[in-house]
Amino acid sequence: MLKGWLVLRELLRGAAITGRHFFANMTFHTLKLFGIRAKRRGAVTIQYPEERKALSPRHRSLHRLRAREDGKPSCVACMLCVTVCPSECLSVEAAEDDDPEIQKTPARFVVDLNRCCFCGFCVEACPVDAIRMDTGEIRLAASTRAGLEISLDKR
Repeated sequence: MLKGWLVLRELLRGAAITGRHFFANMTFHTLKLFGIRAKRRGAVTIQYPEERKALSPRHRSLHRLRAREDGKPSCVACMLCVTVCPSECLSVEAAEDDDPEIQKTPARFVVDLNRCCFCGFCVEACPVDAIRMDTGEIRLAASTRAGLEISLDKR
């Protein structure tokens, strides 16, 4: 008999806590709807497609290759990013460049996002700061596996 009362008491106590949070959050959301700022915020709800949360400056998003002034990628195809990548998601093929100042350029530069762990080692290993992960794009969805391969041609 005593166990039943204890269970009922704890059940009512949990319902009271849930109700208190619900009504407090509804109050703060209603105040926000009318443009009134409260000292305390309720639960954070972001209406995703319309509102976007600001990303941290340290966030690693999709890869991109920096370009030189002439529009060519600044990558020199040294293969350090391919060597250091723990998930082996980078594929680079080198080609000779017409410019005698530049020895090699990437003929093909592919990042396979199916395998990438977004560790950022490729960015740290690049001696000419050609690859970066600062696009701010976090929507990674595709209907096929091939759709998650970013190549130099697409960028």
